[in-house]
Amino acid sequence: MSQTSNREFGAIITHLIQKENLTRNETKQAFVSVLNNEITDMQQGAFLAALTAKGETEQEVAGSWEAIYDLDTTKVQLNSQIKTVDNSGTGMDTFKTFNISTAASIIAAAGGIFMARHGARAITSLCGTVDMAEALGVDVECSADLVVKSIETAGLGLFNGTSPRIHPMALGRILSNIYFGSTLNIAASLANPALPSIGVRGVYLKKMILPVANVMQEIGYTSAIVLHGSINGSDKGMDEASVCGITHCAQISENGKINEFIIDPKKLGLAVKDCKDLAPEKNIKTESKRFAALLCNRENSARKDAVLLNAGLIFLAADRATSLEDGIEQATKLLEAGTAFETLEKWVKAQNTDPEKGLKKLHSLVQ
Repeated sequence: MSQTSNREFGAIITHLIQKENLTRNETKQAFVSVLNNEITDMQQGAFLAALTAKGETEQEVAGSWEAIYDLDTTKVQLNSQIKTVDNSGTGMDTFKTFNISTAASIIAAAGGIFMARHGARAITSLCGTVDMAEALGVDVECSADLVVKSIETAGLGLFNGTSPRIHPMALGRILSNIYFGSTLNIAASLANPALPSIGVRGVYLKKMILPVANVMQEIGYTSAIVLHGSINGSDKGMDEASVCGITHCAQISENGKINEFIIDPKKLGLAVKDCKDLAPEKNIKTESKRFAALLCNRENSARKDAVLLNAGLIFLAADRATSLEDGIEQATKLLEAGTAFETLEKWVKAQNTDPEKGLKKLHSLVQ
């Protein structure tokens, strides 16, 4: 590492501390230096902290995404007839729920929506997207090509954002050492190898909704819903649609407009729930059993309501529902008919180097 590069990078950090914005290209080049490990760990951490503290602009998030996608993302090719959808959160939210987005994605896939997911292992909780998929029997350390096959044949696949087979250079190294929400959480979650054009994305702060929606539009999303869920009587929030309070949303429409709206669970006929009912169990084995029971329609609780609400939003974003209420109704029928669990079985079988072992693990959870 040269002193010159560290000195020059220090000047960038100083600009951020002084609340000066970077251009998209300046941010991209800074992230290239971070990904290439060209500067000290202390400088890398200071850069991410200063950028987050200043508040990221759309151009800064887009620049960081571009660096990650160009430099550190395995490229894949899907059947051109398939229109893929992503559903994920940035993580680092102030209230940790069980893995709502994974359950919602399985239900959406059961409804014929091709879900190309991109997630990570948990850093501040026990049931990150990758952790949960692994506990259910999915091979999360597989190649990107096997994930593509799973999307095409089972309607659902998960790219492991912390795997060197998906992001071979640096992403896992950096994310595993950062315990605060940063630009990297947003940009990295968008660096999906499948480059979906439709998405539902939760963010860790309400103020990030519009910037992330603008970034998604800039990098190629034609339809998307960006959201942050609140909890009544609390200053905490979640990167999921909430059944515990109001959810603030911004929707990208195919006409290029971004419209803001709110979701009030009471207006959807859902009683406002206690957020404690959405907290994960204390260990991954117990949590995975409860998760599997939910997909078998054995949960009639706040968890079920939360999953149906979030699945309904995927149907809406994918233009497969005329309204959120219609999307929730479709999701409910798929869950209660057993189609969701059948889709989970298909996913475990398709995204696996040892399908029999994966299915055995899944079935042990529901015996």
